[in-house]
Amino acid sequence: MIAVYIVIGVVVLVALALIVSRNRFVSQRQLIRSSWANIDTELRRRYDLIPNLMETVKGYASHEREVFEEVTRARSAAMAATGSPAQQAQAEQPLVAALGRLFAVAENYPQLRATENFQQLQAELANTEDRLQTARRFYNNNVQDYNRRVQAFPSNTVASMFGFKEEEFFHVDEALREAGAPRVEFGAEAPAVQFMGSGPSTSQAPPQGQAPTPPPPQNPGGSDSFQG
Repeated sequence: MIAVYIVIGVVVLVALALIVSRNRFVSQRQLIRSSWANIDTELRRRYDLIPNLMETVKGYASHEREVFEEVTRARSAAMAATGSPAQQAQAEQPLVAALGRLFAVAENYPQLRATENFQQLQAELANTEDRLQTARRFYNNNVQDYNRRVQAFPSNTVASMFGFKEEEFFHVDEALREAGAPRVEFGAEAPAVQFMGSGPSTSQAPPQGQAPTPPPPQNPGGSDSFQG
């Protein structure tokens, strides 16, 4: 009789362990969905900022048609990407590269960089990129914890029984990591912006009491390429 009670006790314990493990998988998967929604929100915020940014630059560099068309195409492709996180990350790469070219064009126009509208858009975009990186790290950490349980014993048995599979990370390639978020550097009169990894900015604040040195003449008709 005692043996029967022992068997029943073991069965109950195993059943409880399965229920607890399954519920934990459910909670982790829901957390991953929620953290991915945060990434999507920041991506949409960036998409919304881009048209205003382009219109501001067009006011000073309307002839840079190729750059504007590239940004427009990349933005449309990124917005249309509805696949896995890995596919979404791949779709973001051309957009970041195109934005790099757009800011390279803006570097040729100090008067544009000095406008309040351009400075505000830069700051909003930089803030969005910071929040996007934070959301990305949070999402990837959740995916890492979840995937570890899917792979490890004995939780992998529960995952197999209830159909829990590994989730994809939201990774960016080397070009995107080097580009990073735009840095807005405010000098004495005009801000300078560069993407992380694109090299040091040549814009410096003049010594106190000394007038700022005018920037060297640039070729406004040229189209700089973005080095990610």
